[in-house]
Amino acid sequence: MRIDDAEAVVAVVIPCLDEEAAIGGLVDALATKGVDEAIVVDGGSRDHTVERARAAGAKVVVEKRRGYGRACAAGAAAAAPEAAIIGFMDGDGSDDPAFAPDVIGPVLRGEVDFCMGSRLGRGGDPDALRIQQRVAGLLAGLLIRAAYGVRFTDMSPFRAIRRDKLQALGMTDATYGWNLEMQMRVAARKLRVREVPVDCRRRIGGESKVSGNLRAALPAALAIVRVFLRLAATLRAERVR
Repeated sequence: MRIDDAEAVVAVVIPCLDEEAAIGGLVDALATKGVDEAIVVDGGSRDHTVERARAAGAKVVVEKRRGYGRACAAGAAAAAPEAAIIGFMDGDGSDDPAFAPDVIGPVLRGEVDFCMGSRLGRGGDPDALRIQQRVAGLLAGLLIRAAYGVRFTDMSPFRAIRRDKLQALGMTDATYGWNLEMQMRVAARKLRVREVPVDCRRRIGGESKVSGNLRAALPAALAIVRVFLRLAATLRAERVR
């Protein structure tokens, strides 16, 4: 992938489960933006996600064990050896691939080690981002800033990181705590980080894996606090060792 005068091999990992309506167009769009390798990690889709991903030119990894973190780790491990940057995004069409250069560019140019798209920084579709996603992102940002002094406004899946830095993080979470763990670990290690504004779109077909009503916001917030406390204890124990 080439952006401005900088060039490196970039692989983007896309965890998927029953996303046949979105995945082909997403892989195509990433290719037009110059992404070298799209890796679709399928978690047992019962539709044509795998076939459409392969037809669009993606590398497909089947991860039979459930868990968002497992899917992300499997995809990163499957990236071509020459890939220097690993990106991540959702496969439901909510992450707009038009912003791939914005998210990947700062890492590609060597300005930062980790860059994440913030879905709160632009207008976009006000109904695309669910209330519990807004609450979770803002709460995670407040907790990380209080603990590590690094400011985040979101917990977006749309992100990019240098591969060597990712491998050194020691990621362990197998579930949806993966994104929070990554942000906490890059903050605790004082890596160079940046947020950039990105649009969030409504999912393209399929069904959301999470609820979208106000009643879901409180459980989401409590889950974030529990995961944060668990991971913070893990990070403290690692520093002691």
